[in-house]
Amino acid sequence: MSWLVYRLTGSALLLGAVSFASQFPSLLMAPFAGALADRWSRYHIVLGAQILSMIQATVLAALVLTDVVAVWHLMVLSVVMGLINGVDIPARQALMVRLIGDPGDLPNAIALNSSMFNAARLVGPAVGGVLIGLTGEGTVFVINAVSYVGVLGALSMLRVPHPPPNQVESVWRTMIDGFSYAWASTPLRDLLTLLSLFALIGIPYVVLFPVFARDVLGGGPGTLGLLTASAGAGSFLGALALASRSTVRGLGRVIARGSGLFGLTLILFAFSRNAVLSSVLLVVSGFTMIIVTASINTILQTIVREDMRGRIMSLYTMAFVGTTPIGGLVGGAIASRVGAPVAIVLGGLGCIAISAWAYVRLPALRDLIRPIYEDLGILPEVAAGLQSVSDMRPRA
Repeated sequence: MSWLVYRLTGSALLLGAVSFASQFPSLLMAPFAGALADRWSRYHIVLGAQILSMIQATVLAALVLTDVVAVWHLMVLSVVMGLINGVDIPARQALMVRLIGDPGDLPNAIALNSSMFNAARLVGPAVGGVLIGLTGEGTVFVINAVSYVGVLGALSMLRVPHPPPNQVESVWRTMIDGFSYAWASTPLRDLLTLLSLFALIGIPYVVLFPVFARDVLGGGPGTLGLLTASAGAGSFLGALALASRSTVRGLGRVIARGSGLFGLTLILFAFSRNAVLSSVLLVVSGFTMIIVTASINTILQTIVREDMRGRIMSLYTMAFVGTTPIGGLVGGAIASRVGAPVAIVLGGLGCIAISAWAYVRLPALRDLIRPIYEDLGILPEVAAGLQSVSDMRPRA
């Protein structure tokens, strides 16, 4: 879609606008979705969201194939997808825990889930870039629509226990309780704040890939596919690295260091004028990006109370998916005025500042973790491993 927008308009600002339209609605929907995920069947929420996603993808493919697509169509369909994702992501993240028998396997399961997602990011853009060059965007959108048949088939084979609906409180009260639960914990606030800043300042660099592919590196759809696939390859490797960890020990330091390395890689990428070098740098950036975001997800999921899981995952979605489009819109505006490389450099410097802030905050949180994890009954080894991240649960 980003290539189609840039081909139709040649505008970096509209690239940011479409990214904003596709993701910002998640910021609005996530609190409601999190509350519903703690009251209704998470499985049925995810199933319904995927059916709506297939309908949206089919409409998009039809508009492109009939050659009537306009930018406003893409904006509207992006908003629809953003609303659907705002419901789907918190429910799906919370549902995953019910598929795991041993809670000790949760960190590895989250990392493996990320690896599957990023494996798709590795293969999809590379194939998509080739297909766009050979047949145009329409074929790619058709494949996207058809792929939901596999998604729905996989969901139909799941056998998930459905707890009875929790409708004692109103949805509004349920939402407020989730915000209060998160606000009462200093580590929760710090990690969600860090993730919000990281998603706002750093992650929107992917929005400008079409600009780098065509204008900076002098390539076409294939170059765009190469850049996106390189970032996906790095993310895939990062997820596998997390999945291979036997403990959550030291994840706080991983988050702090990963943020700084990600920022440095963005700065080097902004100065690169060679497609191969840019791709190598994007592998590193993808690796560090998934290390940071998946580590935060792992910590949140490991310690959150089950009855609050949907709501905390909705805050994770707001912090990650919801703020990224704001950064994309701002990044697109900056790129349209001073150029995409300058916009990327500013984002990289911001991520280095986030890394410094994380290092400053970690020592103050270290002493809070031991009594909390003793209260939770978590294995001593796990409790010791999380001391670098600290308490993720508000005290009673």
